[in-house]
Amino acid sequence: MPYVVLFALLLRGITLPGAVDGIKAYLSVDFHRLREASVWIDAATQICFSLGVGFGVLIAFSSYNEFTNNCYRDAIITTSVNSLTSFSSGFVVFSFLGYMAQKHSVPIADVAKDGPGLIFIIYPEALATLPLSSAWAAVFFLMLLTLGIDSAMGGMESVVTGLTDEFQLLHRHRELFTLFIVLVTFLLSLFCVTNGGIYVFTLLDHFAAGTSILFGVLIEAIGVAWLYGVWRFSDDIKQMTGRRPSLYWRLCWKFVSPCFLLFVVVVSVATSRPPRYGDYVFPEWANALGWAVAASSMCLVPVYAAYKLCSLPGSLREKVAYAITPEKERELVDRGEVRQFTLRHWLLV
Repeated sequence: MPYVVLFALLLRGITLPGAVDGIKAYLSVDFHRLREASVWIDAATQICFSLGVGFGVLIAFSSYNEFTNNCYRDAIITTSVNSLTSFSSGFVVFSFLGYMAQKHSVPIADVAKDGPGLIFIIYPEALATLPLSSAWAAVFFLMLLTLGIDSAMGGMESVVTGLTDEFQLLHRHRELFTLFIVLVTFLLSLFCVTNGGIYVFTLLDHFAAGTSILFGVLIEAIGVAWLYGVWRFSDDIKQMTGRRPSLYWRLCWKFVSPCFLLFVVVVSVATSRPPRYGDYVFPEWANALGWAVAASSMCLVPVYAAYKLCSLPGSLREKVAYAITPEKERELVDRGEVRQFTLRHWLLV
């Protein structure tokens, strides 16, 4: 349905006066903005959101695949469709923004605002000026509802699958546990629809899934490429698809992605500013609360790592070796054949 509605809105949008100016503004590129760290941070966060990277959604869904599923093909298709959808959606948005800019005789930059205001204020205002505005508004918000439910289902599945796979009690009562998660999430979401709910939403939108998500993806990249090992990961893919990933992918996994993510995480923390909604700047206590929310997920990584090191037997070297070696290959540690500790492993891509 989202594709059908977007296509209908595109056909309607390009017929509006000022739409061409909006599309020109969308396609014009200011390369000087690439020198701003915020552009790279926003881009990395957006791609994590749109693809579901770092949320556990892809891992949860892929756990239901057959072992011989062509994950390489799926990854290429998913990322390509995601990027093409985002690119085409820009034409839909900016055609209406150009129309609104001409209607109010203001520059497009004054109309094009990020955040919830674009979806819930500016775009509905543009639809309200069209013939059959009620029908367009109903279709538009129905599309948003389906997108919201779809995203919620993915996020829920990652939580439910991860916990039910870990704890047998929850696995035996999966339906009741799913109902419990849905009800708890629903009750917590009610804070966002109160009189001051937009401020709660802005605070969570700024902190809950920005730096923390990028940090989670960084840890995943390091864990797979450097601890589990690109060589072992490539062997797994070969068993599944019949061929090893090319050198390009292995270099990206081992060097390009971790370095870029590390840069983005460090810069996002160093350049962090208190969130704001309109002219309202959040106070210091709200900023501290937001960082506490962000740290609540990031701190679990070192906490669990410390727990594993304390619970595993042997010396510190043996503890680390056991922690980064798959359980079915623990005998390699006993024989001292942990490849992660060899120079060849660090150079091998």
